[in-house]
Amino acid sequence: MCRCNYCRFGPAESSSCFRNRVAKARGSSRNSGRCYGLSCAQATVRTTPTRSAKRKRIRDIDDILLRSRTGAVADMRLNRPACGNALSLELIDRLQEAKDELATDDGVHVIVFAAEGPVFSAGHDLKEITNERTGPDGGRAFFERAMEACSDMMQALFRCPKPVIASVLGVATAAGFATPGVNIGLSCSTPMVALTRNVGRKPATEMLLTGETIHAERARTLGLVNRIVEPGQLAAATVELAEQIASKSPATLKIGKEAFHRQLEMPLSEAYAYTASVMVENLLERESREGIGAFIAKRAPVWHPFPEAAGTNTK
Repeated sequence: MCRCNYCRFGPAESSSCFRNRVAKARGSSRNSGRCYGLSCAQATVRTTPTRSAKRKRIRDIDDILLRSRTGAVADMRLNRPACGNALSLELIDRLQEAKDELATDDGVHVIVFAAEGPVFSAGHDLKEITNERTGPDGGRAFFERAMEACSDMMQALFRCPKPVIASVLGVATAAGFATPGVNIGLSCSTPMVALTRNVGRKPATEMLLTGETIHAERARTLGLVNRIVEPGQLAAATVELAEQIASKSPATLKIGKEAFHRQLEMPLSEAYAYTASVMVENLLERESREGIGAFIAKRAPVWHPFPEAAGTNTK
């Protein structure tokens, strides 16, 4: 466990309700001394909810993945605090299942990813990995399945049409505030894919070769998190960020998210040609007509429902 000034943990929060955590964060000072980070893993979006704003629990409290809804915002929370929310194969499969479901749910416009307890995630479940070594193949089949499932899950976050916010409390290892595999004889090879796409080569190499945990300020400097907030204010800050971006057109944010990730992999001239074509198509969408028209008329725009707005040129 990290012992820097940003990672001296107090008691874990007991509530899994996103809005309840906001109320506690705004009215309580008991959480002083923790490390809080906020990262836009993707962008975030919500329009005026088309369903009741009342929070809807989808999973039982004893489940390894807690899920809730507040209007158009879906909350997914890792719920294995006793083992630092280690990513077992079952948890990875459940995350993928939940992501696939939310990606096609027209009522969900935002996904918030968080965790129960003082550790966001300790990375792969090392006890599970050790137990699988007793098999006749030394665990190869399980290792292959687990690494493939984890890689698929990470890629799915980028491909998901719904923007995602990671609301990080405390230590996040593997592709987070530490890549400690080198300390136990295991290179963080798959985590380096996300790491090297978010920070520079030199700091990424240092993290991978030393396995040291970095504190919140350093993580923000390197670009691993967007913001850090005062102790006890993580939930409120997450809601504020989500609602700020949620006021935008969901269809437009979907277009922007896809274009952002695609152009990063292209040479400069190809990226400009691609994004120019994206802007042309976006200008032909009814959302841009509504937004520009509202700006000129000095009124608030009225965005269309997410599934109908994307990919249509209805006048």
